[in-house]
Amino acid sequence: MGMPAAQIELLITEAFPGAEIKLVDLAGDNDHYELTVVSEAFRGKSRVAQHQMVYTALKGNMGAALHALALKTSAPIKE
Repeated sequence: MGMPAAQIELLITEAFPGAEIKLVDLAGDNDHYELTVVSEAFRGKSRVAQHQMVYTALKGNMGAALHALALKTSAPIKE
Protein backbone atom coordinates (compact mmCIF):
# COMPACT_ATOMS: atom_id res chain seq x y z
CA MET A 1 0.00 0.00 0.00
CA GLY A 2 2.53 2.60 1.10
CA MET A 3 2.46 6.28 1.94
CA PRO A 4 4.02 8.96 -0.27
CA ALA A 5 7.02 10.77 1.19
CA ALA A 6 5.36 14.14 0.59
CA GLN A 7 2.44 13.13 2.81
CA ILE A 8 4.76 12.05 5.63
CA GLU A 9 6.74 15.29 5.36
CA LEU A 10 3.52 17.33 5.44
CA LEU A 11 2.25 15.61 8.58
CA ILE A 12 5.60 16.04 10.35
CA THR A 13 5.94 19.67 9.27
CA GLU A 14 2.42 20.43 10.51
CA ALA A 15 3.15 18.85 13.90
CA PHE A 16 6.67 20.27 14.26
CA PRO A 17 6.90 23.66 12.53
CA GLY A 18 10.49 24.65 11.83
CA ALA A 19 11.79 21.10 12.36
CA GLU A 20 14.71 19.75 10.38
CA ILE A 21 13.37 16.70 8.54
CA LYS A 22 15.25 14.08 6.56
CA LEU A 23 13.21 11.29 4.96
CA VAL A 24 14.71 8.42 2.98
CA ASP A 25 12.68 5.74 1.17
CA LEU A 26 14.77 2.67 2.01
CA ALA A 27 13.19 0.24 -0.43
CA GLY A 28 11.68 2.46 -3.11
CA ASP A 29 8.22 1.20 -2.23
CA ASN A 30 6.72 4.09 -0.20
CA ASP A 31 6.47 1.64 2.69
CA HIS A 32 9.91 1.48 4.36
CA TYR A 33 11.43 4.78 5.46
CA GLU A 34 14.16 6.24 7.57
CA LEU A 35 13.00 9.48 9.21
CA THR A 36 15.14 11.93 11.15
CA VAL A 37 13.41 14.81 12.92
CA VAL A 38 15.24 17.53 14.84
CA SER A 39 12.82 19.78 16.70
CA GLU A 40 12.82 22.08 19.70
CA ALA A 41 9.57 20.33 20.71
CA PHE A 42 11.67 17.32 21.76
CA ARG A 43 13.82 19.22 24.26
CA GLY A 44 13.64 17.64 27.70
CA LYS A 45 11.61 14.67 26.47
CA SER A 46 12.74 11.05 26.62
CA ARG A 47 13.45 9.24 23.37
CA VAL A 48 10.29 7.19 23.88
CA ALA A 49 8.20 10.35 24.34
CA GLN A 50 9.79 11.89 21.23
CA HIS A 51 8.91 8.85 19.14
CA GLN A 52 5.36 8.81 20.51
CA MET A 53 5.02 12.45 19.43
CA VAL A 54 6.06 11.51 15.89
CA TYR A 55 3.68 8.54 15.77
CA THR A 56 0.87 10.85 16.92
CA ALA A 57 1.80 13.28 14.14
CA LEU A 58 1.45 10.44 11.62
CA LYS A 59 -2.24 10.23 12.57
CA GLY A 60 -2.66 6.46 12.75
CA ASN A 61 -0.80 5.69 9.52
CA MET A 62 2.03 3.84 11.28
CA GLY A 63 1.34 0.13 10.95
CA ALA A 64 -1.35 0.76 8.35
CA ALA A 65 -0.32 2.72 5.25
CA LEU A 66 3.21 2.99 6.62
CA HIS A 67 4.76 -0.39 7.36
CA ALA A 68 8.30 0.30 8.57
CA LEU A 69 9.90 3.44 9.96
CA ALA A 70 13.48 3.71 11.25
CA LEU A 71 13.09 6.79 13.43
CA LYS A 72 15.71 9.16 14.82
CA THR A 73 14.65 12.17 16.88
CA SER A 74 16.45 14.88 18.83
CA ALA A 75 16.33 18.46 19.96
CA PRO A 76 18.67 20.90 18.20
CA ILE A 77 22.14 21.22 19.70
CA LYS A 78 22.49 24.50 21.55
CA GLU A 79 25.61 26.43 20.72
